[in-house]
Amino acid sequence: MNLPTALFRGLRIPALAALALACAAARAVPAIEQWTTPTGAKVHFVASHELPMIDIQIDFAAGSAADPAGKSGLAGFTRALLDAGAGDLDEQAISERRADIGLILGGGTGEDRASLTLRTLSAASERDAAVELAATVLARPTFPAAVLERERTRALAGLRESLTKPSVLAERAFTAAIYAGHPYGANADAASLAAIGRDDLVAFHARHYGARNASIAIVGDLDRATAEKIAIALTRALPAGEATETPPPPALPENSQTRIANPSAQAHILIGQPGMRRDDPDYFPLLVGNHILGGGGFTSRLMSEVREKRGLAYDIHSYFEPRRVAGPFQIGLQTKGSQSEHALQVVRDTLAAFIAEGPTEKELQAARDNLANGFGLRLDANAKILGHVAMIGFYGLPLDWLERYPRAVAAVTRAAVRDAFARRIQPASFVTVIAGGDGDKSGKEATAQP
Repeated sequence: MNLPTALFRGLRIPALAALALACAAARAVPAIEQWTTPTGAKVHFVASHELPMIDIQIDFAAGSAADPAGKSGLAGFTRALLDAGAGDLDEQAISERRADIGLILGGGTGEDRASLTLRTLSAASERDAAVELAATVLARPTFPAAVLERERTRALAGLRESLTKPSVLAERAFTAAIYAGHPYGANADAASLAAIGRDDLVAFHARHYGARNASIAIVGDLDRATAEKIAIALTRALPAGEATETPPPPALPENSQTRIANPSAQAHILIGQPGMRRDDPDYFPLLVGNHILGGGGFTSRLMSEVREKRGLAYDIHSYFEPRRVAGPFQIGLQTKGSQSEHALQVVRDTLAAFIAEGPTEKELQAARDNLANGFGLRLDANAKILGHVAMIGFYGLPLDWLERYPRAVAAVTRAAVRDAFARRIQPASFVTVIAGGDGDKSGKEATAQP
């Protein structure tokens, strides 16, 4: 890669070293091919012949954000029951056939998408059988009523248990508050799970699991022609489907603080707001800045101020979770109930100083080196490559996103981080949730009603 001499003017030696490492990492990234099948599905493909394996992920815009009002949990049930019966095969027959051909099926449901993953040997007999079974599961699920009732019972039991944990109480309250009135803000509860019937699963599948809504990532030991045949086979029996609308951008919430009573000794604290989308123009300055603020483990400012200097928490972190529209920016920690207000004030002061001043040059260089130099480890296995390729395909990112990543990280400046955080992180719109800490007998602190 030849870089114009002008790019190096004014750069100090550490920056040159980081840029050189970033360029070396860029050369090692896999080449992605992209096309659209005759059925309307988007395909992203990477040939990798080191192992006789094929990994495939099929994504649909059928995540929890698509749940209808009053039926939160429908997207999750629909995805979970895909392989509970399909075509003329019941749950047991599907399990036995998977074992016979060595097929590993997986996947799950997030806010934006529902995924089916499969791993199979690349030999034609096993590969073709695996694709045929996966295609049947995708297009012809039977959603047995008895299995739905079984899974509902399990889900309700799991929900009851989870609601005793302060970490879960905090996360649910935080999500509902930062996304009030938005599809991202709905939490499944006993009433919504009870309201879901088999007909709801059938209708949800028919609406959201269409070929035009499918994004397919294929990585492994095969050529382009075979990948094209696989993509068609996986989507041939699906309905065309209608394009799923992207959720609206969330509004910034009102500043609030909520306390939830729980007899735990530790208070679980979450602070934040809606953050950034997957294709956000501020993605890299926010990524690098967050690594310095709270995403870099023991090297982060929050860890230094809250744990190392004051001993107020064992762990503290911050992160952005990019989604189709602004996913959450969250700071999280656990501390003694009697110390929660003190810890909160330290967090707020540390964040305010970071927004006002930005990172130091030393912090910035360390973060760039860590993110850029460690990027290759995210691509050292087919399964890891698959996750990135599926993300690129589903969110419509540029094909060279993996190549751009280390270069873009290396190019982030102090001014860019300070500007992005000043514009995007608004403490006046922060939601704060404190769950638990009422069992801490080491001090007294007033506890409000949840």
